[in-house]
Amino acid sequence: MLDDATTRSGGTATASPRAVTTELAVPVPPLASTPAGLAARCGRALLSPWSRLSALVLLLAAGASCVLLFEPQRILSDGWPAHLEGAAAVVLFAVAYGLVTVAFVPRPLLNLAAGALFGSQLGLGAAIAGTVLGAGIAFGLGRLLGQDALRPLLRGRVLKAADGQFSRHGFRSMLAVRLFPGVPFWASNYAASVSRMGYVPFLLATALGSIPNTAAYVVAGARAQTPTSPAFLIALACIALPALAGVVVAWRKRHHLRGR
Repeated sequence: MLDDATTRSGGTATASPRAVTTELAVPVPPLASTPAGLAARCGRALLSPWSRLSALVLLLAAGASCVLLFEPQRILSDGWPAHLEGAAAVVLFAVAYGLVTVAFVPRPLLNLAAGALFGSQLGLGAAIAGTVLGAGIAFGLGRLLGQDALRPLLRGRVLKAADGQFSRHGFRSMLAVRLFPGVPFWASNYAASVSRMGYVPFLLATALGSIPNTAAYVVAGARAQTPTSPAFLIALACIALPALAGVVVAWRKRHHLRGR
């Protein structure tokens, strides 16, 4: 073994090149893979369901803060800018309508403003377009950022039943929600996004189901200067009667649940 590793020269043992190479070959960890691995872990953490849900919560909180700061609902008292008119004003109002409903601005106020600014016909068109736009944005945000984190939490019997109803009968379920008064617009949007409802049935049911209630508010806003006119009184009745029916149905359901 000694003869293989050394050679004799003047009585001195000299290490062979192979032995020197073996002794100096210290294993070095790969430096290039460490940043890549760290980047991959950070990417997975940022794209995890709970990180995306946190981003959704922060985004909605920022939107609500902007609404509180800039108060877009002041359009009811201050009016629309004078230099904006015609089709461009209707389109801009519809876009603004959709954006602020995502940030929890109440739709009845916006519907009244649409009627007061553009009249019954154009106001109804702008309000329905804004309603569908806002619902679509909220549904997309909830589906992209919140569904994966929230679906595992649907464990209760009531939550599972509601999820199954939305998932299997998306169009008619959302149509009933839109027609039924008192259900918050934003809550129904995000509840539907957590389910497996399709995008097209959701938007179509939103557009059709929102027409009656929206039309009543738009007409009331358009005829607010003549509160004794038949159109204004009919619009008020169309607003008050469904709301009263919703209260009665909710009370009966609550009484029925207590009795079980």
